[in-house]
Amino acid sequence: MTRKKFFACCLCLICGTALLPAQKQQSGKASYYSDKLHGRTMSNGEKYHRDSMTCAHMHYPFGTMLRVRNPINGKEVIVKVTDRGPFSKRYIIDLSKAAARELGFIRQGFCQVEITRLRPNRIPFRPEDAEDIPELHLEYQDITLYPVPVWQQDSLMEKKPAPMKIKKPHTQTKGKGK
Repeated sequence: MTRKKFFACCLCLICGTALLPAQKQQSGKASYYSDKLHGRTMSNGEKYHRDSMTCAHMHYPFGTMLRVRNPINGKEVIVKVTDRGPFSKRYIIDLSKAAARELGFIRQGFCQVEITRLRPNRIPFRPEDAEDIPELHLEYQDITLYPVPVWQQDSLMEKKPAPMKIKKPHTQTKGKGK
C-alpha cells in the first residue's frame, strides 16, 4: 500500500510541475566575452564572432532566442544561445561583445539585466497583426528534362566496337625440302 501512495505522490508532483507556467523573466548580472575568445569554437560547434548577437546560458537549450534588457537605460537586444556558461554564481548570462555594446555596458564590464525567453514560433521583429508567413510549395521536375551527359547518351551506347578477328598462325609444312 505504501508503494502505491509513493508512486501516486511522485506522479502528482511530476504532473503538477509540468503544468506550472515556466518562469517568464529572469534577472541578474550579465558579463560579456573577452576578445581573446574571438574565433574559438563554442559549445554548439560554431565559431564565436564578437560581432554576432549570441550568448552563453547554463539552462536554456542551444538555439533559444532570448530578449535581454538593460533596465537602467531601457535598451534591449535579442540574442541566440550558442554556448554554456557563465560558470560563476555572480552572473546569469555571458553576452557577445556586440550585444554588450548595444546594451551599453562595455566600460563597466557587467550590468544588471532582465532576460525573457521569446516564443519559439514568433518572429521577434514582426508586428503581431502582420499576415502569416507564406508557405513554400516545392515541385520536383522530372529527370528527363535535364540535359544528359554525352557519356550517358544512348547513341554512344549503341555503337559497339567491331570484334577483332584472330588470325591463325601460318605453319610450315614438312615434306617439301630443297
